Amino acid sequence: MTTHSADTPGYTLLGRVNTPADLRQLPVRELPHLAVEMRRHLIETLGRIGGHFAANLGTVELSIALHHAFDTPHDRLVWDVGHQAYPHKMLTGRRARLESIRKLGGLMPFCHRGESEYDAFGVGHSSTSISAAAGMAAAARVKAEQRRVVAIIGDGGMTGGMAYEAMNHAGHLGLDLLVVYNDNDMSISENVGALRNHSARIAAKLGFPTPHREAEGCENAMHLADRPGALFETLGFAYHGPIDGHDLDALLGAFEQLKDAKGPQFLHIITTKGKGFEPAEGDPIKYHGVTQFDPVTGAFPGKKPGSKQTYTQVFGDWLCETAARDPKLVAITPAMREGSGLVEYSQKFAERYFDCGIAEQHAVTLAAGLACEGLKPVCAIYSTFLQRGYDQLIHDVAIQNLPVLFAIDRGGLVGADGATHHGVFDLSFLRCIPNLVVMAPSDENELRRQLATGLAHAGPSAVRYPRATVQGVEVDVIAKPLPLGKGRVVRETHGRRRPRVAFLAFGAMVQTALEAAEILDATVADMRFVKPLDVELILDLAQENDLLVTLEENARLGGAGSGVNEVLAAHHQPLSVLNLGLPDHFVEHGTREELLAQIGLDAAGVLRAVQKRLRGKEFDARESALPRQA
Repeated sequence: MTTHSADTPGYTLLGRVNTPADLRQLPVRELPHLAVEMRRHLIETLGRIGGHFAANLGTVELSIALHHAFDTPHDRLVWDVGHQAYPHKMLTGRRARLESIRKLGGLMPFCHRGESEYDAFGVGHSSTSISAAAGMAAAARVKAEQRRVVAIIGDGGMTGGMAYEAMNHAGHLGLDLLVVYNDNDMSISENVGALRNHSARIAAKLGFPTPHREAEGCENAMHLADRPGALFETLGFAYHGPIDGHDLDALLGAFEQLKDAKGPQFLHIITTKGKGFEPAEGDPIKYHGVTQFDPVTGAFPGKKPGSKQTYTQVFGDWLCETAARDPKLVAITPAMREGSGLVEYSQKFAERYFDCGIAEQHAVTLAAGLACEGLKPVCAIYSTFLQRGYDQLIHDVAIQNLPVLFAIDRGGLVGADGATHHGVFDLSFLRCIPNLVVMAPSDENELRRQLATGLAHAGPSAVRYPRATVQGVEVDVIAKPLPLGKGRVVRETHGRRRPRVAFLAFGAMVQTALEAAEILDATVADMRFVKPLDVELILDLAQENDLLVTLEENARLGGAGSGVNEVLAAHHQPLSVLNLGLPDHFVEHGTREELLAQIGLDAAGVLRAVQKRLRGKEFDARESALPRQA
């Protein structure tokens, strides 16, 4: 495959644009050709390295128009989520490093204030842009500074309640703020909700291409299409549009009109996710986030023979099997059908499937309401997104002791999406909640059994599993619940060598503990439950060993290891304990394996940490008996 650097003759315009100041020197008539070059560069680059793809193809013209019309970075651009900000990065001095995006030490996966002065606000989760931009506009007013502030938010982001909270407040304050509503009828999956149906009617009435827009369930949507901005006007914004978000003349004309307008302004643009690459236009879900692919045909490499399932797929299979036997089981997702393994379930059990959009707080309380009526809700949610529903988890689920099962995907380090997406705080913030059972599986059979345990439990429960492939163990045909709060020893020590070491490992770290234990000849316990902890097992291991090592893919502070410490303290066990987990700083992006090695949570790092502790003062008399790493 022939590729091009952005500085070769194949990119005659793109090679001249290294900053927005360069862009503003180009004649307007050349901007459409610049868009063609940018789109081609994105297709070729992401075909080699993967990354967020379809959303970025849809914002090429928008990025050009914004940086051409506004005096960035003096004027502030606040992108929502950041899935669509690659063209913005290309125009702001980072084009040459695009191949490094999402790699260890490379460009950040989303906008990041530490990476560029053009990134006005760090993003990664949805629906934050209007709030942040409102804060910046309010600051400009307080400081009497002349600057424009623009929030760019998609229709997926507009399903999040925070966006409306921000608009309600900004409208009340009368801030000089422009919201650009990038409507492509997609979240990661197809967008959902009444506002989506309304937008679909507007697009259809005005003759925009509507390949993914099939409005349903909104009887008065056609009437409302006569006043498409009524909702936003009620919130205090002047509504403009909709306009074609791929028409540079229309975009530049609109920004020229609005950049000096006073008060809250709302510009509705309609774009196509995957624009300019036919396979992505036809299947924007498949091409939302991609691995390597052929930039000509769009074909992906075939699945490698013998590839293992992921924990996500095991969850999806269990959910379908269980729903077929239990008509009370219902499943909920906050706009993460594909990522959470719910595609097959959504097709087989559509009447028991609820995609509530990017609205995690609503998802949790919706589950609580379903549980109140005797159903068995399973809320499938990423660890990092559950953080947004924490208040609802406590107040609406746990206080009422409702039987909601949280299937928490992406527990631990997730890799290329970085700090905003790592799920490394859940064990800490879940274990302090009364009534809640918290579990972490070490393999796929344990996942199935723990899910069955949570579904059978009379109160709230959570099963937390990693973004990883499974171990390849044999699974039970029907998953049976586990005894509540009971762990298991999966490796016994084989000798009498002292000092004796026992690993108390949680979830995916059990496999790491087993690797280190082979060299140390240590005992390994698969704790299974983070709450309630197996107190009897902890005390037995404390009696039999000289050092207990807790191991978790979670923040060390307040995590499962802290729970073990609390048990030992409560029972007056003055034993040496080594707590291993994530350090007290945010871990950036790279592969999961690279990051685990970087922070010392791979087998080699764990072994080093244990041996360092064993060679400390408390074990000096026995040092000659210590095993040494080959």
